[in-house]
Amino acid sequence: MLGTLEKVGQVLALFTREHPEWGVTEVARALDLPKSSAHALLATLSHIGLLKRNRKGRYRIGWRVLALSQILLSTSSWREEARKAMEDLVARYGETAHLAVLECGRVIYVEKLEGTRAVKVATTGVGVELPAHCSAVGKVLLAHRPWEEVLEIVREKGLPPLTPNTITSLDELGTELKAVRARGYAYDIEEAVPELCCVAAPIRDATGEVIAAMSLSVPFYRFQQMKEEYRRAILEATRTVSERLGYVEETWTR
Repeated sequence: MLGTLEKVGQVLALFTREHPEWGVTEVARALDLPKSSAHALLATLSHIGLLKRNRKGRYRIGWRVLALSQILLSTSSWREEARKAMEDLVARYGETAHLAVLECGRVIYVEKLEGTRAVKVATTGVGVELPAHCSAVGKVLLAHRPWEEVLEIVREKGLPPLTPNTITSLDELGTELKAVRARGYAYDIEEAVPELCCVAAPIRDATGEVIAAMSLSVPFYRFQQMKEEYRRAILEATRTVSERLGYVEETWTR
């Protein structure tokens, strides 16, 4: 049973924006499975609505996934608390605010409020996944995971360079995560997208566990002018959300 569930996960992981459609033979080849096994997995996933088979016999993600995602979003009460703080940030600065979690070693954006100023952030959106090592939210989330887990993520996902500024060394990543954990926030200085900077901080639940990270994304030239103000603003926002979720700490990073 566990082996079958793992194979199901591997099948679903094949479907990406770049490769949204798969045939039985392709899946069998990609996962090194007998064609009959690949067919059985795809047919079962189609039967329960997680995949959809088209007239050509090829498979795409099924609409049931959208229904499940809406249930997840609507029942995550902390997301609503975070959205209130994000709305305040966008109203105050006109910059784009993001909310993200760490899932299967990658950052998944669960909320995005577009800024009102000229520059738009086109590479993110609700449900979009990105490598964790190259973003401010990703660094925050990695910094609060056990080092052994970070090593496993790097082993599986690598440290692909998205820009010339992306961290691509394990030693450098370890040093950066240690600093992020100590100071309570992280920067992304053109590490994921050229000419775009971010500052992020963690959101904690009542137990103190880091459950998400919130960020402000700002064009490089504006970020450099107001870096300290953005840093203080994101720390204040995440502190407010964490306190609303029941987290209490005597001393917060300032």
